[in-house]
Amino acid sequence: MEKRVNYNSTKRSCRELLLEYQSLNPVISTEKIKFDLGAADDRDVYNISAAFLWNAETLIAGRVEARDSEVSTVIFFIEKNGVWHKREGYPELKLQDPFITKVNDEIIVGGVEIYDDPEREGELAYRTIFYKGKTLDKLERFAKGPERMKDIRLLQLDSKDILVFTRPQGKIGGRGKIAYTLLKDIRELTPERIKQAAVMEDQFYEEEWGGANELHLLKNGKIGVLSHIAKFDEEGSRHYYASSFCFDLHKKKYSPMKIIAVRGDFEKGAAKRPDLMDVIFSGGLVRQPDDNAKLYVGVSDAEAHAAIITDPFLEYEAESD
Repeated sequence: MEKRVNYNSTKRSCRELLLEYQSLNPVISTEKIKFDLGAADDRDVYNISAAFLWNAETLIAGRVEARDSEVSTVIFFIEKNGVWHKREGYPELKLQDPFITKVNDEIIVGGVEIYDDPEREGELAYRTIFYKGKTLDKLERFAKGPERMKDIRLLQLDSKDILVFTRPQGKIGGRGKIAYTLLKDIRELTPERIKQAAVMEDQFYEEEWGGANELHLLKNGKIGVLSHIAKFDEEGSRHYYASSFCFDLHKKKYSPMKIIAVRGDFEKGAAKRPDLMDVIFSGGLVRQPDDNAKLYVGVSDAEAHAAIITDPFLEYEAESD
């Protein structure tokens, strides 16, 4: 019998999702990803992209920064003998939290740019920046998102339209909700158009938040969304969980979110600050032919890990309309 997903009841709390997660057991194995920046460079590498293939090379983009700083550089890495090294000849971008996609025949590299907040002295503001190019060594900055918005992600559909997921905050989005819009052309990717995205209202409780990290086009035309959901505890510490859900663009409906990995699934390690110990940030996911997937995550804002998990999108791909 075909398994049906209830698209009419979507809002669930982190507590409810964690209780469900205990019975799912999707994580099969995990590993810490090793990076070598050179003997004199002790910066951390975390919040990585998934491994991606470009010009017959498998690469990872990683957020590289000192433990006591928020000033980040995105560096491209290539693996040699089980260790990832800087891929020479590719640019270093002054961004955080890189993500990769392709539109038409160009690679799109995005990330978060921080800068001095013009309205709040001594604080940092941020926005999402997009680069594109036919080759990685010749990237051109071409678009930006609205001020103070992270987690903007793109996916080109079979129709060549571009699906954009966004994360409004404040009056519209509270602590952070997921929204979407559809573009006919990459040139439409502007702050004004991004602000027009339709909010998925019934997804997070007001005291919790989340965002999209990567979009996957499924065989049946639905969208598999790699995401995260987060909350504060009573002491002010952050708790971030890797999650996923399905979006039906045709029906404009989305399934309930599910947690697919938590910090405790990975080996113990360093943390940038004590309040970030229970944090994993979904970087990307590579689906595999054996019904599993490889999930790439940043851990505690200090390390990068990966996990082999049960493919979270299979149940949505098996659905019929």
